[in-house]
Amino acid sequence: MAALYEGYTLCGLIPDQSNSSSGIDGIEEERDSDHVIVTDSNRSVTLYKVSDQKPLGSWTVKQGQTLTCSAVFNSITNEYVVVSDHKVIRIWKEGDLVLDKTFKATVKADIWKVHCAAGGQPVVLFRRGAVRHLEDLLSAPQQPIEDVLAEDEAIRWSTSIVVEAQQFVLFTTELGGENFFYLQRLNPNSLHKYHLEREEPGLLPLSVSASYKDEHISLLCLCEPAFTLTGFLYRSLISVRGPALDGAAQAPLPLPRSRVMSLPVGEGLLKAASVFFLDDSHIAAVGAHHPSAGAGKHFLCIWNINFQTLQAGKEMGGKIYGQLWSYSNKFFIPHGKRLSVIPFSCHKSSLASALGKLRQTRPEESKCPTFVPSWNNPLHEEKAQLSKTGETRKTRSTRKTQPSVSLTAEQVLELIKTAPVEEVQKEVEELLSRQDVQDLQLQLGKLVSILVCRSQADPKFYTHGTFVQLVESKFLCHSVCPDLLPLALERKDYFLCQICLLFFPDIPEALTCSCLKAFICLPDVDAEKMSLEPDSVSFMDALITREHSQDDLQNGFSPSSRLEDHSNTVDDQQTREGREKSAAIQGPVCPVGSHKAALLNEILQTAYSDTFLLPHLKDLCPQHVLLFLQYLHFLYLRYSQDTLPQAHSLRAPSLQQVCISFHL
Repeated sequence: MAALYEGYTLCGLIPDQSNSSSGIDGIEEERDSDHVIVTDSNRSVTLYKVSDQKPLGSWTVKQGQTLTCSAVFNSITNEYVVVSDHKVIRIWKEGDLVLDKTFKATVKADIWKVHCAAGGQPVVLFRRGAVRHLEDLLSAPQQPIEDVLAEDEAIRWSTSIVVEAQQFVLFTTELGGENFFYLQRLNPNSLHKYHLEREEPGLLPLSVSASYKDEHISLLCLCEPAFTLTGFLYRSLISVRGPALDGAAQAPLPLPRSRVMSLPVGEGLLKAASVFFLDDSHIAAVGAHHPSAGAGKHFLCIWNINFQTLQAGKEMGGKIYGQLWSYSNKFFIPHGKRLSVIPFSCHKSSLASALGKLRQTRPEESKCPTFVPSWNNPLHEEKAQLSKTGETRKTRSTRKTQPSVSLTAEQVLELIKTAPVEEVQKEVEELLSRQDVQDLQLQLGKLVSILVCRSQADPKFYTHGTFVQLVESKFLCHSVCPDLLPLALERKDYFLCQICLLFFPDIPEALTCSCLKAFICLPDVDAEKMSLEPDSVSFMDALITREHSQDDLQNGFSPSSRLEDHSNTVDDQQTREGREKSAAIQGPVCPVGSHKAALLNEILQTAYSDTFLLPHLKDLCPQHVLLFLQYLHFLYLRYSQDTLPQAHSLRAPSLQQVCISFHL
């Protein structure tokens, strides 16, 4: 799970006259996580101590000179490096007061950017694609610089990474509407060139981010096709062991890309947006629309790209410039007339963590919701089972014949604000029955939010069937409609609670424990009257029935039949009595009814971490804590019996899930 915390202002901004640029050219981390250097778009470099929110030093070039790339900090020499007027490299230390009196060297070609990755030496990327170590360049500043790019080819984005003492420079270019990716290896030098394939015409990258893992670079591109209100996120994988470019005439290798997810844009086209890799599962995005927010609002969001769920969002006041930097679990984002620092945390998702534990033993038993069709990369890549699993999990609803003229999604959003429950259910059902339902994914979050707000404002209004339909559409998650599950708990709609726990992979653990408290406090008499997910109840009915029949069948044979053959011996009488006592010990009694047990099973199968129960058990009375532990003990004993098959229904917790919870 991910979270965004309360932010603060690092400094003010002076946007350009057209208000199209923030006035910041770059932000780089300095000596440690509490120091950054900020380069403005004109003449100044400023060192800030982040926690104190104050500058420690500032350096400015003379009037008429311009800084043309952001400054970097060389941690090896404790020096700053910046480029002015495209060709003048300037180097200084913190104690230097006047920038014009420090070291400078003029090179022969225009510089695009200086990069200094953690653990590496500064490298210089020239506008024509050549790369040099700064140290080698300064030894002969007037050395000739070759042209790597074609005549009209221009660099659009670049970065540098260090992998196992090997340094790489990555950059993308554009030529005649086509995009290319270059991978430059240093020491030994080798160049890899790729052509970024496009699935649709007009898809040009608005923002690029890169990460490294297992000898592969993952390239993330945010694109926006023309005339749509959706931003597409694409990913390409590049091996760092790929073939080098041999000669300028060699054609670049094709670099396929796959669509990872769609991001909402809002009412206008994407003009200024950025995405940023946080880890294998999470990205940060600024400039894209929050799916539940109104028009004209700008958000910083963290998305889980595996589950396609919004993990955290924070509204940013003022204009968004499409710039985003991240260092040491802090975002730096210019907006309005200030530069804000937003701390964040980004942990491996609880569900992924749980599945990682289970994968070591019996991955087929884990609660792996591969049936969610909106995931582009289902866990374990069980795409062949996607439609089959989804069909067995979904409660079928009767689709009414669509009228000749159907309401648009926008019209439905207006209608549900005032229409009665029956009409709301009818229109939503027709909306979900359309073939283009996947295109409505971003609208469904707004639809649920409207219905939830109306239900909260009007105690007489509640659309149980519509909520269930929307959740079962599999295009929602808790982050998009965070008030739905609390509303279900408030209305004691435990079937909807169960469905949310089943389909939402991103429910916070505190809310999961609220469900546990509600379920464990529910009287068995009331629980047995409820309509719940059929598979879950059937499993518990079978488990409890097997509990009572277990005494009649031990280890594959009937003790009574053996006693008939040896009824005249004292030893067999003692054997029978011992076996009956053993059966009584091994036949635990379920402390709750089948319906209540089915609800508790949802808690065991939902997303959790190693300690998710401990902080919240104190909210339960000792009687309920003991009851829950007794139920876990019952499941453990039942699962541990050799005669109990381990291939349960889809709504059954695995033995590992029971053990993980029980050991807490």
